[in-house]
Amino acid sequence: MTSPRALAPKSHSTSPHDHESSHGPQSPRGPQSQREPGAARRLRRLRRAELPYDTVELANFLLGCVIVSDLAPGRAAARIVETEAYLPGDAAAHSFRGQTARNRTLFMRRGHAYVYFIYGNHYCLNVSSERPGIGAGVLLRAAEPLLGLDVMGARRGDAPRRDLCRGPGRLAEALGVGRAQDGDDLCAPGPLWLAASAAAPGAIGSSARIGVSKEADRILRFYERNSPYVSGPKRLNP
Repeated sequence: MTSPRALAPKSHSTSPHDHESSHGPQSPRGPQSQREPGAARRLRRLRRAELPYDTVELANFLLGCVIVSDLAPGRAAARIVETEAYLPGDAAAHSFRGQTARNRTLFMRRGHAYVYFIYGNHYCLNVSSERPGIGAGVLLRAAEPLLGLDVMGARRGDAPRRDLCRGPGRLAEALGVGRAQDGDDLCAPGPLWLAASAAAPGAIGSSARIGVSKEADRILRFYERNSPYVSGPKRLNP
């Protein structure tokens, strides 16, 4: 998650956690190939038991999984292609100074939504990642739109498909996510949930996190190589 953990700047490409203040067989598909609509609609909710306990493992596991929003006016879903890990004791994480009313959902058992507001105009969506009482999470930085492109486009001012969810602020906006979703159980029936992988990721790259000033050199950002939906500067996406 940004930090409060990796937040996205107005360009929607950042992560500010410090601002508060693998998969199975790989799929031989081209990065810009269209996925079968029927497959995208056969979404299966992830069970909590499937989620790794370790934050870095979860950040990798979520690549290829689908984040689904059933908020009004209709379903929107996107395949996750970029994440950042914010670990226990991580100075860039919102949880670093302990539990507060604002960050309490980071301390919930893995699989809950932590939503925070950044730069005065963006929300960012994170997934709690450890056992109850341990503050950590994974920021969803970017995703490939699958379903509800008209719904996402209306929320995002008819941005091109590539830019609908490319960056954490854009992703949350496209899915209609705000503070009301903070604390939602992403593994239980509800308007915001995680679905099993729509297509296993290709090669996975890693880099330092984007937009953090503390522990800035740690390699805790993970992304699907060659995906046109990944955010960040080209130098971080070789």
